[in-house]
Amino acid sequence: MEGYTNSVFRTLSHRHGADLTFTEMSHVQGILRKSNDTLKKISVNDSTPVQIQILSSSLKELDRFLSGFHEYDGFSGFNLNLSCPSRNVIKHGKGAAMVKRANKTRHLVELIKDYGFPISIKIRLGLNQFEKDNKLYLNSIRGVDPDFFIIHAKHAGQSSTEPEDYSVFPECVQESRGIPIVANGGIDSSDKVRMLQRQGVKGVMIGRAALVNPLIFDQIKNEMGVNIPPKKILSLDEVKSEYNMLHDIHGSDNRYFLNFYSALGECIASWQ
Repeated sequence: MEGYTNSVFRTLSHRHGADLTFTEMSHVQGILRKSNDTLKKISVNDSTPVQIQILSSSLKELDRFLSGFHEYDGFSGFNLNLSCPSRNVIKHGKGAAMVKRANKTRHLVELIKDYGFPISIKIRLGLNQFEKDNKLYLNSIRGVDPDFFIIHAKHAGQSSTEPEDYSVFPECVQESRGIPIVANGGIDSSDKVRMLQRQGVKGVMIGRAALVNPLIFDQIKNEMGVNIPPKKILSLDEVKSEYNMLHDIHGSDNRYFLNFYSALGECIASWQ
């Protein structure tokens, strides 16, 4: 989701049904170095509810970051990423490489909680098929105590075109000790949300489907009877106009603007 989910896109999504949003994935090392690119990823321009998505495997670095962190309006906690499948991230022992390191993850989560900040974990089903088959991801679900888990129903070796394995969710829910499970991966319809609800998940995270249709949150809520009365669904021209207005107000980077329209272009036919 890098290059897409800046403050403008998050606000647009929140206006149209997303209850909680997430920043782009950011390395704690980059934040500590005050890297401009990293700081832009976690920049916030309004009170849209957001969790800062961080990559870290170092308690020392995380402690340094947290000791200087100040909450702001809209800040809803941190999201610890144990999901990123990037080879460069994995070779440094972060992202999906952390799935099997339940003890390290537990200490990172405890540190964040000691500072009094809300914390969620985003996790994959391991680095590869072997780790998935041996259910190493359950160790982190059993041994770590975030406010909620987000589980992407693939392992890190799978491509974006391969299907998710939603069959893992009942066992994840059973092993989570009452901590809410949020499902992620390929969710693009109210039918999928209903199916996942029947498996015990408490919410869903929608990523790629929202890039091509940022109104998907209210569309699903309307179809499921969550929005009473149903929310008005904008036309394509209205979405563009609202995004342009937010882009001008927030003064965001043109890279995000171009990426937004590139992604939106993939679904123009379905709007007409």
